[in-house]
Amino acid sequence: MRTLWNNLLDLFFPDSCRICGTPLVEGEEQLCLKCLCDLPQTNYHTVENNPVEQLFLGKNRIERATAYLRFEKGGSVQKLIHSLKYHGNKELGYLLGRQMAKRLNADQSPICNVDILLPVPLHPRKKRKRGYNQSEWIAKGFGSVLDIPIDTESLSRVTQTDTQTQKGVYERWRNVCSIFKVERPEALRGKHVLLIDDVITTGATLSACTEALSDIPDIKISVLAIASA
Repeated sequence: MRTLWNNLLDLFFPDSCRICGTPLVEGEEQLCLKCLCDLPQTNYHTVENNPVEQLFLGKNRIERATAYLRFEKGGSVQKLIHSLKYHGNKELGYLLGRQMAKRLNADQSPICNVDILLPVPLHPRKKRKRGYNQSEWIAKGFGSVLDIPIDTESLSRVTQTDTQTQKGVYERWRNVCSIFKVERPEALRGKHVLLIDDVITTGATLSACTEALSDIPDIKISVLAIASA
């Protein structure tokens, strides 16, 4: 009886693509096949000293840095990020994390050869308000493909900052100074960790994370995001 009811719901209220609004067909999840294939991939992981890595030059020592998609105001990727962050669609983060891992793994990117996934933490107050950390869901999707453990305990956000969206470059960097704290340095000692976030703009947040981690002996740090502006 439940299956019949679910089928009727799917018939009259079908799930639609998060980008174009087309009703999804069997086998499609969150995105129709066309929109999935049309996602604007950066291919930065195939380029040495790519634009994301350049954000950290002279600021932080990192092994690798890349972003999966190009973020443009009003574009398809912005729709996805807004659905993930502001409309409770944490499952979309999982899906995008999986797609990102599949692509990087298929291209044999060295960024897949890390020991631990470290999602950028939210302040506890913001996490309670949102109900989840979107970066954790991206990490869950990424880790499910590559079988890499996720650590959500070793790095914490100790200061709640204002939204970065409307801030300039200098304001973004000043807004995130000293907001992260390492809780379990011994868990990360000698490890290659992959910091995971949703969007990289100036790199300020991820740089602050890297700065907090940099005193851990023998640590290696790489950076990955769903999108870069």
